[in-house]
Amino acid sequence: MSVQLTYLCPKGHDSTEADFCSECGAKINGVTPIVDRTANDSASNNQQICPDCATPHNDGEGPFCEICGYNFVTGASGEMPIAPAPAASSTFSPPTQWELQISIDPSLRLPESPDPPDLPPQTIVLEKPTNLMGRTSQARAIYPDISLDFDDAISHRHAIFSLQPDGSLILRDIGSSNGTLLNGKELKPMTDVLLKSGDSIVLGHWTRIFVMS
Repeated sequence: MSVQLTYLCPKGHDSTEADFCSECGAKINGVTPIVDRTANDSASNNQQICPDCATPHNDGEGPFCEICGYNFVTGASGEMPIAPAPAASSTFSPPTQWELQISIDPSLRLPESPDPPDLPPQTIVLEKPTNLMGRTSQARAIYPDISLDFDDAISHRHAIFSLQPDGSLILRDIGSSNGTLLNGKELKPMTDVLLKSGDSIVLGHWTRIFVMS
């Protein structure tokens, strides 16, 4: 038997969307979803989209998002520790190769920030459809694809880079504590932004990332 979620909006409608009512458009804030277990068994493998990080999720794969830990049954965010991400599929071959050039920029340091470490720049080639960026946490079993452990102002689950079938690259801040700047402008959490080669991303105390294709 599959689980179907609806959300009670402030005007009393049963909404299929978690942020804005699918009936009247009213904003839904902090409302626990209503669990409907009466759906037909044939729909048990229906695909849902995680409202926190936009990762596709099949009902038959359990109640938790494999990227951000969102609980599709209770509506809680980050409820389950995330296991290490699986190795990139050998069948996935994006038409455009994207690279992230990660460096420490001392000019970004604020008065309250610690001294930046002396680390060389690094280049990461994006090879998976979905790439979690953040800091490793052994205790919470969080192992980002793009690990930025040298900067403690970066969230453990900070943002996601998503490679699209057409070769484009999308960035989404997934509710980081200190935010993300793209070309000097702060990103709105949980909003997909299309990236282009040459874009500059700033996060944490003094971390800068250049996007290249």
